[in-house]
Amino acid sequence: MQPTEIAEVLAKPLSRELLARDLTRLAYVAQDGTPRSIPIAFTWNGSQIVLCTTKNAPKLPSLRANPAVALTIDTEVHPPKILLLRGHAELDVVDGIPQEYLQLNGSYEMSPEQRVEWEREVRSLYDGMVRIVITPTWAKLIDFEETLPSAVEELVKQRAGRG
Repeated sequence: MQPTEIAEVLAKPLSRELLARDLTRLAYVAQDGTPRSIPIAFTWNGSQIVLCTTKNAPKLPSLRANPAVALTIDTEVHPPKILLLRGHAELDVVDGIPQEYLQLNGSYEMSPEQRVEWEREVRSLYDGMVRIVITPTWAKLIDFEETLPSAVEELVKQRAGRG
């Protein structure tokens, strides 16, 4: 997929809405060769997905060995709105708490007092974190109105040809 095609998908209003959400599902291949899919908080910086995790997270050796990843960001309503992304994870070990980590939890409902306590707890627990930075190399938006999964699109074309 060409960068201009990716940018076109990501510029759509629905894509921008999904990229403003808090949670994605990260899929990767574990070191034992089996697939993994985990929910993880994220932020979109305008060109990359940024995830933050502990320095001892089990996913890190797997991502170092095979940085190919897929992400799903979707809604919980019917029909679902789905943004599918693929890319490669770049790992950046940082001292302290990355600003993105503090931002990714920004839309959860917390009182100002809860927010202060949460941030104090985070700063006391982590001496550093790993930023997982993913630049999309492929993107597809599915809204079940204008866009469908490719297999369903194929069935719709077949049905039209029969009839």
